[in-house]
Amino acid sequence: MPQPTLPNTLADVLRQQAKSHGDSPALTFVDDASTLAALSYRELQRRSSQTANALLAAGVSSGDRVAILARNAPVFFELAFAVSQIGAALVGLNWRLAPPEIETILADAKPAVLLVDSELNHLLTDGAKATQGPASIHELSGWEELVASARADDPNLPVSPDDIVFILYTSGTTGVPKGAQLTNRNMAHSAWISGGPYLFTSNSTNLVAMPLFHVGGMGYGLSAFFHGGHTILRRDPDPVAVVETIAAHGVTHAFFVPAVIQAILAVDNVDQADFSSLELLVYGASPIGDAVLRRALDVLGCHFLQAYGMTETAGTIVTLPPEAHDPDGPRADLLRSCGRPLPWVELRLVDPASIAAGTPTDVAVGDVGEIWTRSAQNTPGYRNRPDATAEAITDDGWLRTGDAAYADDEGYLFLFDRFKDMIVSGAENVYPAEVENVLYDHPDIAEVAVIGVPDEQWGETVKALYVPKDGASVDTDELVELCRNRLARYKCPTSFDLVDALPRNASGKVLKTELRAPFWEGQDRRIS
Repeated sequence: MPQPTLPNTLADVLRQQAKSHGDSPALTFVDDASTLAALSYRELQRRSSQTANALLAAGVSSGDRVAILARNAPVFFELAFAVSQIGAALVGLNWRLAPPEIETILADAKPAVLLVDSELNHLLTDGAKATQGPASIHELSGWEELVASARADDPNLPVSPDDIVFILYTSGTTGVPKGAQLTNRNMAHSAWISGGPYLFTSNSTNLVAMPLFHVGGMGYGLSAFFHGGHTILRRDPDPVAVVETIAAHGVTHAFFVPAVIQAILAVDNVDQADFSSLELLVYGASPIGDAVLRRALDVLGCHFLQAYGMTETAGTIVTLPPEAHDPDGPRADLLRSCGRPLPWVELRLVDPASIAAGTPTDVAVGDVGEIWTRSAQNTPGYRNRPDATAEAITDDGWLRTGDAAYADDEGYLFLFDRFKDMIVSGAENVYPAEVENVLYDHPDIAEVAVIGVPDEQWGETVKALYVPKDGASVDTDELVELCRNRLARYKCPTSFDLVDALPRNASGKVLKTELRAPFWEGQDRRIS
């Protein structure tokens, strides 16, 4: 069955919905149990046009960048559609970063306009302000006045599907953040994703609570707009508030990382909460433990879909559908998989040794290789980083993800880890995710991360850092036995550290670079 025609630009999405669903609710912003703002599609189109005209009046031109440093708020979506109207690009700044990191990103992005929530002003160093040059900086309260007084007619400037509409900076876990550029064409594929595996319709109500400076927030957050559905936006994924919001607004769809799902399940009296409206919960970014998934399926009572993707692919490219989420079914093993690629996405697994030799060769079924993907969702490259772009994207359009995985004979993809996180113990390769999956089966483990630490004999050895469930006491002898019963000896952790929490980035991924750092201080870590 052929896919429907994709919109040319994000702005075209809103233009169409304003015509066909003008009076339908488009965007509602809630804080705690109160509704702070509600916009119909016609009103959202008007606001976005006013924002576009305010940007033009502030000196923004086609190809310029507009940056925002703020927590989730309607202004993000107003800006997203507005920059697409005028051919500019939106840069969402991660407010969880340290001021010097934000300064580095601003120096690279060089936005023509920077919008700042007053409560985050302290994150802007004098150096960050100096890097702006001629750019104007506006607090959101003052910006709102400019938008309210701007013309409401659509600028209707010529904009191409290949124009950059978002620049999303990577979390910086491996060094200086890189700005992944995403075009209107890249983002337009959200129409196929949301209408296909996500099953959005004009009757859908989508809860968006993940940070909008990240593709897991903004990419997924656009889903309902493509179909005339209703988006409920929260400032953050506070678990108590999320439970209340789902019931109060009849939420049908949501995306959360596993850590948030686990927090929701820990809410007092969650078993009595009203989740009857929920149809589909999309999750991704990190593994979900079997015990957590079983309880989530029971408590939330909706379909679950796992999504795999990355910033550089404009979001989801692989999905594990609801029918594969049966922990007691004949294919329970599929819960270790992230699924199969979307119909328009090409995917291959390449032998790392062949890459180094300059002759990329696919691995056999069941063998671990690096995930390469090719589709119209792939970024055209990183801003100001031709070297990084050339390293990540081949001449024939394949994007090297850096993720290690194997595929079964049905094409299901099983993630192992980032190749840079692979542990080389002696001559053996150990993939942390494989060990973590085993440890997550212990009933008292809430979170776990496996890293490689220095070892005089083997070069590296396996260490597990774990967070117990509330009130639980974990017997490490049980962890040792669990691993030895399920894993080869060289894969088993030689030490277990109890920690209060695991450091994570905005997408919910554990920051293993931070976890490894104190153990490797003064030593070089090399992966062969």
